Amino acid sequence: MSTANLPAPCLEGIRVLDLSRLLPGPFLTMVLADMGADVIKIEDPNVGDYLRQIPPAKGGMSGRFLAVNRDKRSLVLDLKTEAGKNALLKMAETADVVIESFRPGVIKRLGVDFEALKAHNKDIILCSISGYGQDGALAKRAGHDLNYIALAGVLAMGGEAGGAPTMPGVQVADIAGGALWGATAVLGALLGRSKNGGQHLDISMTEGALALLAAELGNLDCGDGTPTRGQESLNGGLACYGVYRTKDDRYLAVGALEPKFWMAFNTAIGRTCDMSEVIAPPEKQTELRAELAEILRSKTRDEWAEILANYDCCTEAVLELDELQEHPLHKSRDVFFAVPCEGGEVLQVRTPVGRPGAKHLAPTLGQHSEEVLAEFGFSEDEISALVE
Repeated sequence: MSTANLPAPCLEGIRVLDLSRLLPGPFLTMVLADMGADVIKIEDPNVGDYLRQIPPAKGGMSGRFLAVNRDKRSLVLDLKTEAGKNALLKMAETADVVIESFRPGVIKRLGVDFEALKAHNKDIILCSISGYGQDGALAKRAGHDLNYIALAGVLAMGGEAGGAPTMPGVQVADIAGGALWGATAVLGALLGRSKNGGQHLDISMTEGALALLAAELGNLDCGDGTPTRGQESLNGGLACYGVYRTKDDRYLAVGALEPKFWMAFNTAIGRTCDMSEVIAPPEKQTELRAELAEILRSKTRDEWAEILANYDCCTEAVLELDELQEHPLHKSRDVFFAVPCEGGEVLQVRTPVGRPGAKHLAPTLGQHSEEVLAEFGFSEDEISALVE
């Protein structure tokens, strides 16, 4: 990747206090760290972020934890004690952003809600990520990604026509609905802070996932039917836009939506095509899909990939995870990089806003407690008491 195209670390000087754990909050703060922010991971002294303990692991930390917690420092604070609460409020005086993902109401009971933080820093930005929002009918209900995308309508859009909904391969609500919308909101709040002061950002993962359906909801509003799985133009309804099995039981992703790409694709596979096929009625699409499936089963995935590479036809091999690192695209864009660790190295994935490198590995529990507290102006006696 060209050095000139690498993102600038535009958040250098921004301090983030991260109270979150598991995936949505830590993914959000990884994005901020990739952009140069100083992220301090504030953890419970007993377990901390329990994602750290879930196997498989390397060097005593789980693969998932290592993947989303690079370039952060860990500080142990017991927020259930008066000393821990007061320490966080003191840190908030010189921090810029606080991220939390507790169930709504928890930070108020702990005494570190937005009003308490704002009393110490009028410009503080608090980002609260929750399943269903900080208020509303389901605010206190427990849930996970699958529940959020179910109520958002996202789950219903995946799968074959007439069949059961199919679970997505990644956590859509956690990452897209929570982490990325959260990061967007934080960046906007930082940009507008001189005018608006501090803000409490209420990020509902359900609403974040639902927002991804904006285009389909537009169709619902204008059409005469209900968009659903396997029947829309981009989720299985068109033969020219779908996934096909190859001779070696691997797959091709065909996205030849436009007439010029449809023509090029059919030329590549040796089939005579008709431009009207792209928008043919459902019964014709079923016939087309069966015909394409038969043709594409005649060669292996890689044989087709080699042939199709000579045509501009929006068709690519479906890569398995263990194939990603060696693909020419990802190698040329420096998508993967390694961070040294004891006895080896840890694989990392560059985010689009980051550079292919990291200053340090994900932290062990409380690894930076004394260092961080000293930076925030705590005395040696105060540090000793808090660490103990």
